Order: sequence, then structure tokens, then C-alpha cells
Amino acid sequence: MQNRRLFWEIVEKIEESIDSGQYPCGGRLPPERVLADLFNVSRPTIREAIIALEVRGRVEVKTSSGVYVIEKAQDVTNQLPVSAFELTQARALVEGEAAALAVSSITEEELDRLHQVLIAMEKGIDAENADREFHHIISAATRNNAILYAVQNFWHLREHKQNIKEAYSNVCHGSVDKRLDEHRNIYNALKNRNPQAARMAMHEHFNRLINSLFDASEAQALEEIKRKNNETRGLYSINHLVEHKT
Repeated sequence: MQNRRLFWEIVEKIEESIDSGQYPCGGRLPPERVLADLFNVSRPTIREAIIALEVRGRVEVKTSSGVYVIEKAQDVTNQLPVSAFELTQARALVEGEAAALAVSSITEEELDRLHQVLIAMEKGIDAENADREFHHIISAATRNNAILYAVQNFWHLREHKQNIKEAYSNVCHGSVDKRLDEHRNIYNALKNRNPQAARMAMHEHFNRLINSLFDASEAQALEEIKRKNNETRGLYSINHLVEHKT
């Protein structure tokens, strides 16, 4: 498994084991060292996977006791009306500050992982996972689990709320070079240990995204107006009247 996908593949494999009944509800997951040996990964990778599983409502971490499988939480993403614009604004606010905060605590290993993700982006390999991993590394580098929890929930909304999925799909496949430049600017600011530059680079990234969402929304609205006008034109055209008369 490639490094950039390792963390998420571990999450998916553990979820599969939970869903299959291998790790039943109320039961405890194997210790961290056992999972690390089982999946042939480092213990920090297992810790990240456990955090993600906790965010997804699949496990509960009990201090000095272990990690327990819990009943799958009801998905509330469709119970609150959240637009793609609201999500993007929230991400800009939280992740801008997360980038600034991460400057003082991000490790050289994490910077190297960010660089590897950038290389994957440049090669166009699994762009969605690479993008998600990039933002996850930064939020984890804040050493603030509340921020990590918030960013993971933002991604959950992006991937599971239908209106947001559709809105993002209209803009995320375009401007590939701009997206790459924006992520590269964020990485350089973190590497240079410049919190203001990191904040600004993250804000610029989301500012471009929200403007792209507006452009796509306007284009869709114009297309709908054109479609309705064509229908009306056909209804009231002279040809239409003649056809009905003959």
C-alpha cells in the first residue's frame, strides 16, 4: 500500500472487519501494537485510523481500557440543511487557523508526507484521496483533536451530503494546475514556518473554490433559464400555432 493511501486503507479494512462481525458491537479492538503488526504499518498510522473511526462513530476510546466497537451512529448529515457555500466558508475559517497553528508543531516527517502527497497530485494519482490526506495531515499536525474532529466531519459532509457532492464535483475536476499551486503554497508556508503565510495560502485556496462554486451555480441557473425559455418559445411560436391549426 502506498503511503498516501495507507491511513485510509487501514480505516476501511477495520470498518469491514466491524461490519462482518469480526469485531462485534461492544467488543474491544485488538491493542494498537497487534493492529500495527496485523496490517504491517506503524503505530502512529494505527492511531490516526482509530481517530478517524472515532469521528465516524464506529468506535469509542476509553482511557486505560481500550478501543470499543459501538453501534453505528445514525447519519445526521441529511438532517441539517448545509450548502456547499456554508461548508466551504467553515472550512476556510477552521483550516486557515489550523494551518497557522500547525506551523509551530508540524514535524519533518509530516512535512515529508505532505511533499509525497504533492507528488501524487502532480502525477494525477487518486486526486481525491491525495487532497483529503493533505488536509488531514495538517489538521493532525495542530495536535488539537477538536480541530482534527472538525476537519474530519467537514470531509464527511463533503463525501456524504448529496447536494454538496454534486456542487463540488462540478468544480473540483477543473483548475487542476491552480489547485496544485494552492496546495504547494500551503506546503511551502508550513515548511518555512510562517503562520501568516500558511493562513493566507489556505484562505486563497478556499476563496478560489468558493468563487468556482458561484460560477458553477450561475452557469447552472443560466442553463435552466435557457431551457425554460426554449420551452416557452416553442409553446408560443407561430409554427406551433400553425401546426395545431392544420
